[in-house]
Amino acid sequence: MSSRLVKSVENVGITVIQSIERIGFAVRLFWDSFYWLFVGRKYKQKVRLSQIAEQMRINGFDALPIVLALGGLVGMMLAIQLLYSLSDFGAESQVLRAIAKSVTREFSPLITGIIVAGRSGAAIAARIGSQVVSQEIDAFKVIGIVPVRYLVLPPLLALMITMPMLVICANFTAIVGGAVFSVGPLDMSMSAYLVESYNILLVSDIMQGLIKSVVFGIIVVLVGATTGFHVTGGAEGVGRATTKAVVIGISFIVLADLIASYFLTQDL
Repeated sequence: MSSRLVKSVENVGITVIQSIERIGFAVRLFWDSFYWLFVGRKYKQKVRLSQIAEQMRINGFDALPIVLALGGLVGMMLAIQLLYSLSDFGAESQVLRAIAKSVTREFSPLITGIIVAGRSGAAIAARIGSQVVSQEIDAFKVIGIVPVRYLVLPPLLALMITMPMLVICANFTAIVGGAVFSVGPLDMSMSAYLVESYNILLVSDIMQGLIKSVVFGIIVVLVGATTGFHVTGGAEGVGRATTKAVVIGISFIVLADLIASYFLTQDL
């Protein structure tokens, strides 16, 4: 019994140490990425705009259809639930305000972050993991290519740029989706609903969601890259890494969202 307890404690300790090591590795990836962004040209390691543009298309704009669709569905869901809940208090008129602010502050960046984590986080982990297994990373080093500059920096910059754009699109479709179910009970036209939503929103409401989206984009890339660089066990290990990248990425996104929501609402 004591040996089992000791073994369990050892396993917990190993897991904690590995987790701390991975977090430190992710921080180092972030630092090295921006280091090579600014000094890469000096060492003939500059990042090419074509690489960033390609990553923006793959990791950002290719996700636009699903982001738009889910944004609209989230808006509809909020409208249905809020109309039902607030009708008990005779406060149906507050549905418009609740949808506009909750969508821009919380739901659009969170849903977008989860979608991108599922798509791009897994793809980044699979790409880097496959190159680790096939020893392409070692080949990069031999021929003088810095792996971080080539594999991490382009998707990192791409998601930092495209995530806010995706969130803005999700905001619009979510508000329109909410309007579809709300204009009837509220006795408003679609145009009046949209204008009123625009008048209600403050710059801080929009900025909170955009700030979160940039943070979520960074998390997706760092988690995917960190998981990919630590792949072991061949092709089976790559499969485990992709699953782990999605699970860990979404977990960190939810945690970051909680922390950001707390601090960004303290002035309210």
